[in-house]
Amino acid sequence: MNHPAAPLEIDCRTVQQWRDRSEPFLFLDCRERDEHATARIEGALLIPMGELPARVGEVEPHRNAPIVVHCHHGGRSLRVAHWLRQQGFAEARSMAGGIDQWAQEIDPTMARY
Repeated sequence: MNHPAAPLEIDCRTVQQWRDRSEPFLFLDCRERDEHATARIEGALLIPMGELPARVGEVEPHRNAPIVVHCHHGGRSLRVAHWLRQQGFAEARSMAGGIDQWAQEIDPTMARY
């Protein structure tokens, strides 16, 4: 692999710009179901971190496309993005600050927890 790897993190403003421009990418929410029930970003696919190894087939069609993973503050999503890269998903990255940062910068109407 000679091309430089995509950065491991992406900020939420860039993610929103991608959404505004309808860029093709998989938006993956790795939080738990109860967290998702409290607050969610429309269009993100919920696969809790602990279920991902068993459900990685759902991510497979996006192997060669950008994948943005988000969690609450950015810790779990960083681990998930790292794991996905180890599985060969070279464009997996974590949304820095998670949904909490999203609520502050992008959607102030969103519930914070």
